[in-house]
Amino acid sequence: MRCVRGALAFFVFLSSMVHAEEVYDESRDRMIPVELSYPKAHAHCTSENKCPVAFLSAGYGVSHTDYAFLSSQLAGLGYLVVAIGHELPQDPPLSVKGNLYETRSENWQRGAVTLDFLKNKLQPRFQHYDFERLTLLGHSNGGDISAWLGNEAKPYIQTIITFDHRRVPLPRTASINILSVRGSDFPADQGVLPTEKELSVYGDCIVSIPESKHNDMSDHGPVWLKEKMSDIVTGYLNGASCDELRKLNG
Repeated sequence: MRCVRGALAFFVFLSSMVHAEEVYDESRDRMIPVELSYPKAHAHCTSENKCPVAFLSAGYGVSHTDYAFLSSQLAGLGYLVVAIGHELPQDPPLSVKGNLYETRSENWQRGAVTLDFLKNKLQPRFQHYDFERLTLLGHSNGGDISAWLGNEAKPYIQTIITFDHRRVPLPRTASINILSVRGSDFPADQGVLPTEKELSVYGDCIVSIPESKHNDMSDHGPVWLKEKMSDIVTGYLNGASCDELRKLNG
């Protein structure tokens, strides 16, 4: 019985740290599903010592709840993680024809508006968390959304981390810390990733994971890949150099 009670207590603890809800955007009549993962040391977050915040955007067709390995990792680093469901049933499907940058821009713009809305909506509610130095993470289309907002030069964006996004160029600026983790089966479109010269100018970091697949970068992927992604993100947020992060693949 002692082991059963211990397991139950652990389950209750985890459940209390993750909360699902919907946030209503009245201006667009849009109910946005989110999953909040609180930092494990949330009691240390105060209005004088605010804890960091990360917005996590899913790949198209993947639930925003299917990146628990990243949410848990970030919560362990002290972040309040807001995983965001961008695609609603009434939204048009993501275009698969024509010039995809043009035909998909409405999707990315809508997602960027959602990120900006949530920042302004949640900030007054969570006064022990720092929404003025926001970290944006996104896989695939979620990375495109993050990059789109980053290109709007919002002063509250401190860091952007993308996982194999392919369409929207990353911001070319030294004011945002940028990491892009790349899979090995699909290339990014021309101009999406910084050139070697731009990497040196802006200090961005590109890390490729050999033998990794674009569609595996979620909870449904292999354990080794999730561990690799988590190690790279943790290293980056803890100040590791790009060379050090690339050596993690060695």
